Amino acid sequence: MTITIIGSGNVGGALAQQWIKKGYNVLIGSQFPLSEKNIKLATQIGEDRFTTVANAVKQSEIILIATPPEVIGEIAGSWGDVSGKIIIDATNSIGKKPDPYPTVYHYLSDTCNAEVVKAFNTTGYENILDPFYNGEPIDMLMAGDSEKAKKTAEELALACGFGKCYDFGKGDKVELLEKFALSWINLAIIQGMGRDIAFRIVKR
Repeated sequence: MTITIIGSGNVGGALAQQWIKKGYNVLIGSQFPLSEKNIKLATQIGEDRFTTVANAVKQSEIILIATPPEVIGEIAGSWGDVSGKIIIDATNSIGKKPDPYPTVYHYLSDTCNAEVVKAFNTTGYENILDPFYNGEPIDMLMAGDSEKAKKTAEELALACGFGKCYDFGKGDKVELLEKFALSWINLAIIQGMGRDIAFRIVKR
């Protein structure tokens, strides 16, 4: 299974490191494969994993988007045919959106003949690199209409060490899931609680 990550920032880089540790073949698709940001990540995962978006997507069954939401149109215009592939939207349309769509998920669902799911957007990259608090794993959430894509997102979340990947609902719950991400941002950053906080569902 080959995974292409488009977006080599904190979230994309954290996911790449975790999946590589678990034996997945990970490529980083970038418009500028040798940019300063990419070189920093390349020192951790290897320069051979970096290539153009089109080349990376062509080799992969799974694509994860971790870029600013407003650039998705430009990215999608360069990646070629993605029919039947699984696309994981890990973005949050907070402040900027891929007009006229409310989220990247909705853009992809409407314009690509692919299996799309929303996941890995509800917590900070620190929690992706280390999803354990006091020895207990935290949880991940996902949403979307594709059961195939959800199954894959669940597998990849568990590979990162998350305890469970809960199904938040279908495509109509994607915007609610982004508000869940905003709740984490509000507590961690705006309220000043710090980025070492996380969510875990508990049952009595």
